Amino acid sequence: MSKELGNGAVLCDVDSRGVVTVTLNRPSVNNAYNEDMIQGLHQAMDLLPSLPSARVVVVQGNGKHFQAGADLAWISSVAPKSPEENERVSRLTGEAIRRLDTLPIPTVALIQGGCFGGGTGIASVCDIVVAADNAIFAITEARWGLIAGIILPQLCQAIGVRNVRRYALTCERFSPETALHIGLAHEICKADELRATGARIVDGLLMNSPSAVSATKMRTLEVSNSLLDDALFADLVRQHSELRQQADAAEGTASFLEKRLPSWYPQN
Repeated sequence: MSKELGNGAVLCDVDSRGVVTVTLNRPSVNNAYNEDMIQGLHQAMDLLPSLPSARVVVVQGNGKHFQAGADLAWISSVAPKSPEENERVSRLTGEAIRRLDTLPIPTVALIQGGCFGGGTGIASVCDIVVAADNAIFAITEARWGLIAGIILPQLCQAIGVRNVRRYALTCERFSPETALHIGLAHEICKADELRATGARIVDGLLMNSPSAVSATKMRTLEVSNSLLDDALFADLVRQHSELRQQADAAEGTASFLEKRLPSWYPQN
């Protein structure tokens, strides 16, 4: 089965073994996410209950990059809209990550090239992350006057508070070796071996009891207090949407689109 979801921004394929491959498909903008892609991710997850044979979800990016964070042109178009519309967009985005985090089957992310902003959120909630040796990571939101709030709980679980305090504040890029060291990635391979490495891991998952794997994953989330409660999620959504409508967000996204330094950068 093959489907185009989110107006083609996401591709979903299911093979005879029950391996569901979700491909982020906006390569012309480095797979930066917009509402189409977010809706496509939701639609892919909506399909899973109708696929009782589904055993594993593989998330990958089409083209040179895995996922370059938010499409800032889209962000700029959303910000002037009503507070209610901005909150809806933040909730839709946050729920996509929250749902991916709690899928009852194992998830594997295959990362090549850029993995920025929301891409690191996707990586943080996948059970297994394989990074190609050309992968580059960054938690970039503050660079553009935004906040990574709706993925901060998952990032803290994945790489720890100390590492979030560094990388979400500096927005610096870091290597796959650093991602491995801090826990965002589990394995590094050559770029031309990424799919084969993922296939080996998927094959290992398929060797195991589906019910036991599911129970182990969900119980692990529970005993580690990794499940995000509704009240905190609602507050994260509120702040995420409100900050997008502030002056710094407008200046940050404009600086990106205009390819210039933001006004808050000291200039002699």
